[in-house]
Amino acid sequence: MSNYWFECVNCGKTWDSSEWRYLCPNCSKDNSPDKPPKGVLWIRYIFPENPSQLDVDELLFHLWPIKSQDSFPILRVGNTPLYSFSYFENEKLDFQLLIKDDSQNPSYSFKDRASYLVSAFAKENNWNTIVAASTGNAGSSLAAMCAANHQKAVILLPHTSPKAKLIQVQMYGAELIKIKGNYDDAYEESLSLSKKNNWFNRNTAYNPLTIEGKKSVSYEVYDQLKGECPQMIFVPVGDGVIISGVYKGFEDLLQMGLIKEMPTIVAVQAQGSANIIRNIKNSILEFPKASTIADSIAVDVPRNFYMVVHYLKKYNGKSIAVTDKQIMEAAFNMSTAFGLFAEPASAAAFAGFIHWSKENGIPKDIKVLILHTGSGLKDVEAIGQIKNVLQ
Repeated sequence: MSNYWFECVNCGKTWDSSEWRYLCPNCSKDNSPDKPPKGVLWIRYIFPENPSQLDVDELLFHLWPIKSQDSFPILRVGNTPLYSFSYFENEKLDFQLLIKDDSQNPSYSFKDRASYLVSAFAKENNWNTIVAASTGNAGSSLAAMCAANHQKAVILLPHTSPKAKLIQVQMYGAELIKIKGNYDDAYEESLSLSKKNNWFNRNTAYNPLTIEGKKSVSYEVYDQLKGECPQMIFVPVGDGVIISGVYKGFEDLLQMGLIKEMPTIVAVQAQGSANIIRNIKNSILEFPKASTIADSIAVDVPRNFYMVVHYLKKYNGKSIAVTDKQIMEAAFNMSTAFGLFAEPASAAAFAGFIHWSKENGIPKDIKVLILHTGSGLKDVEAIGQIKNVLQ
């Protein structure tokens, strides 16, 4: 394991790893629930020598703050399928369409990548209870990892969360706290509980390990494409942590000299919850209440706003917003064309790809990757409305 340290996204200050940190103490002191938090931290590392001689698992072990592989839950997380398609809507494509199917993770969502690392780190540092606020996927993911790693999970979810996600949390044996409010309310309550009880907090962006766990997908794609990377990647975006993890993973590969350039990454948000992409160029930030069928990316105040904006600007990333109807059409298309059943939040990435293709076109002979982040079984109530939405 390489030495690691923390770096603040906003002020750039660094700290060593002698003390665990969630946020920069300077930038975060004036944070309020109605604004994106400042002081979110990167975890930085000394890169290994001769990285090209290491496989993906060895690279991650060097670039994760974990001492022993035995600390991880026994469940298999990651190493999910990467499918390649040459036809869509009965037409042959003149580019390679790739779909990374993270619905094959143990709790059927991408969020297992973060929970897997959080669980291992907590185990090594003697935190026996882990708390998280969630719209459903992060909570059920943490509950699954804690069950497999003999830890206690406390999950706060809005009472309106999809029933399947509530049931998952309970079946994994976690303590479920239903909040009479939205995700942002659950988030604030979880912070209070973790501070009061000295529980380890998994919250998206608040815990920098969530970004570290999610960067593993970039390493895998690089490995599955035998040392290459896609030219374009479409990512569903709510809080902005998944896309930041994707960026950080490819940035690691770039800085180690394993790839030559950063892919063009497209942030896809629901029109009713586009509070990152609508504020990228704004000096005065505005965050209207989210309203979308895609509950997993329905966020009023995006917790990782400053990091994702940093990455989009630094690497000339793109963005696009899609309607709920486009999302549900995409979910139907993914199922009928590819046999992949996606929840609305996941289908948003495919909707963004379709919309982008029609508006801007896709260059010939490139590789285009769609992140499929969650199974349709996670939100059957929303999927069950598909006929009404598409009429």
